[in-house]
Amino acid sequence: MSLEAATLPLELQQFEQMLQQQIDAGDIDVPMLPEVANKALLLAQNPDSDASEMAKLIQSDQSLAGHVMRIANSVAYTPMSNLVSLQQAISRLGMRVISEIALTAAIGAKLFHTPGYEPYVASVWRHALATSLWSKEIARHCRSNVEVAFLSGLLHSIGRPAIMQVILDLAKQQQIELSVDQVHQLEQNYCQQITQQVVCKWKMPQLVIDAIHWNSEDATTTIAAKVAAVVNTSAAFSVYMLGSDKVDKASLYTLPELTILNLYQDEVKSLLNKVDDIKQGLEGLSS
Repeated sequence: MSLEAATLPLELQQFEQMLQQQIDAGDIDVPMLPEVANKALLLAQNPDSDASEMAKLIQSDQSLAGHVMRIANSVAYTPMSNLVSLQQAISRLGMRVISEIALTAAIGAKLFHTPGYEPYVASVWRHALATSLWSKEIARHCRSNVEVAFLSGLLHSIGRPAIMQVILDLAKQQQIELSVDQVHQLEQNYCQQITQQVVCKWKMPQLVIDAIHWNSEDATTTIAAKVAAVVNTSAAFSVYMLGSDKVDKASLYTLPELTILNLYQDEVKSLLNKVDDIKQGLEGLSS
């Protein structure tokens, strides 16, 4: 039991026990990853697929297709020209970029049902988007796997809205009223465990699963440790970029993950010069 049991009423102690049992049993009712997003990821990883297949897939969901085109036409992706078709967008931006856009459009903050906590979940998702973009940038600089870094960054905190949905659903079912502080404490206690369950249920690439697993336990592979270091560094960069007072610029030069990534002070400075580009990309993905 994670909350201070001695200070909790009996019904809340029993509530957390039920929550823990549900988590331990893997009985977490999280939304399924939209099929079109999953297929887009598989197509992007298949060297034999082409732009017409990707375009046909995304067009099968008109709402998603419109969202993808809106993002693809943002200044962050096509500053000089206007894309008029999905196939043109795929040809111009590439299969992987379009699959990333489709995935972010398909998941989004609204995938989870968290009544009363929608602004908070939206802020968590915005930080995840920023982390995914920083992860791509840092992975590219470190000559690491950019696609895996993007996915790991995007999903590194997916357990937060997922566990909040579980907490709120269970509280409604048990007719227990939780305070905001209690909800967030439970979220903090279990978000990492739930993140691992979500990426497994969504059948993400094994290296993404391993990298997210590394955040709470020993790395299973050296590659996973490096990806996790990229994501943790990117998460700190994102907190700073988004204006939180929890991370100041000076602390970014002393992150312990920099040793794993073999990043020197001048390289960190060079990466931080990309803030405006990352902000522009974030606005594109958020459009």
